[in-house]
Amino acid sequence: MSNTYVIMKPFLILQLRELDEAADQELEAFLHYGKLMRSEVRRIRMERESFVDINVTDYSAVIVGGGPSNVSDEAGSKPDYQRRFEAELNILFDQIFDKDIPYLGNCYGLGAIIKYAGGEVSKEKHAEAVGTTLLKLNEKGKQDPLLQGLPNEFSAFCGHKEASQSVPAGGILLGSSDGCPVQIVKFKRNVYAVQFHCELDASGLIERIGYYKHHGYFEPDAADALIEKTKSMQAEIPQLILRRFVDRYRSAV
Repeated sequence: MSNTYVIMKPFLILQLRELDEAADQELEAFLHYGKLMRSEVRRIRMERESFVDINVTDYSAVIVGGGPSNVSDEAGSKPDYQRRFEAELNILFDQIFDKDIPYLGNCYGLGAIIKYAGGEVSKEKHAEAVGTTLLKLNEKGKQDPLLQGLPNEFSAFCGHKEASQSVPAGGILLGSSDGCPVQIVKFKRNVYAVQFHCELDASGLIERIGYYKHHGYFEPDAADALIEKTKSMQAEIPQLILRRFVDRYRSAV
């Protein structure tokens, strides 16, 4: 009798947080709420290492996190590492769109793929303060395989200085908030992006308030009050979206 071993393709998690504590916290949150084991993922700190030679077919899916970088900043004001990883992301997006590779972009991960697809990302309108926002699924969102059966309205943790101003050609809008119309977008069958943070809970957001106190998301002297306000916040449906994404796209070789 022979034993058959199934080797699972890992998930590729791309991060862009310079601060080690913030990057580690984000990774642990993706693992926890995605119900992923550390052995199931390959982590790349985009601000530190090149990923230009990545073949996305080696992975079950690609997950991109958030961070203090802004897609819409002028090229000359971006640090060298950001210009480098944005160019490499575009090469990765070529593969993702060509092969319809499962993708879940969170916050920055939405802005990056919207810009790649020809959409406008800017600070002109639709920024949202640090906290929760109320998401509303449209009819296409209610029928989407990843979102079907979820509440039509739910809270999500957010905090962003830039936003997508419209959905580019080929994109399907699935959900919005009053303050930010482009909250959940889908391309092809398997490429998703959200403006909020699927991996966050209240304690995680409190940690990030401390990490990014001086990054322009809020006045630094408002941090303590914001932390107190955050303690009572809840946003569990986005975590379920992350878990569903992982379960849907786990694959084997």
